[in-house]
Amino acid sequence: MSRRRIGFWYRFAAVLCKPPLVVLFKRDWRGMENIPADGGFITAVNHNSHLDPLLYGHFQYNTGRVPRFLAKDGLFRKGFVGAAMRGTGQIPVYRESTNALSAFRAAIDAVERGECVAFYPEGTLTRDPELWPMTGKTGVARVALQTQAPVIPVGQWGATEALAPYAKKPHFFPRKKHYVLAGEPVDLTRFYDKEMTPDLLKEATEAIMTEITSLVADLRGEKAPQRRYDPREARIEQRRKSQAQSGSSEESK
Repeated sequence: MSRRRIGFWYRFAAVLCKPPLVVLFKRDWRGMENIPADGGFITAVNHNSHLDPLLYGHFQYNTGRVPRFLAKDGLFRKGFVGAAMRGTGQIPVYRESTNALSAFRAAIDAVERGECVAFYPEGTLTRDPELWPMTGKTGVARVALQTQAPVIPVGQWGATEALAPYAKKPHFFPRKKHYVLAGEPVDLTRFYDKEMTPDLLKEATEAIMTEITSLVADLRGEKAPQRRYDPREARIEQRRKSQAQSGSSEESK
């Protein structure tokens, strides 16, 4: 299936965003040859700064295959931003349980139309203290196995030098460098045509996250931790510690 044209809104956004990004960031971008020239596909990208969507969007725009990001539905209702989100074909994600699956249906439809859907499998900015990719959510695997479209893992690094996670004030100078490395498609064939059980989806998601982490390790020139940070386990451990401290306080009275 042929690829969709970039369209007015994406070109307009590029006119607004690319000049300041070129001024503010040096670039080390590799792996563009792994972005499919035609047909629907998925990119799975790590997320460690609120600047990521702009910086990664710049990279992929330059490949000629624009990404359709999954984004919070509230962004689609806010004036110019909402008009741009709708015009560029981004995909709203509804948090309510009754509408949660609609984003996946829209993502599947987009891939089957020959478009690229970009996932942040972690679902939010990484909580890992060292900013490594953490455990992923299974939405990307669900869409990948449903469509059997190529999944291109992408590692990126450097945006946190300008805007750290949850920081409110950016630091653009001295000029920072943004690194992107797009890998070859993740081999998910062993999961095809099987019942999409929670365990199978979790295993496929972990295969995707392993490839992303390997790319990030390459960019950082460091070895990734053996155990991936799991925010759910971290919350459980924090509650356990809080309860233990509370119990110790009561006993000391």
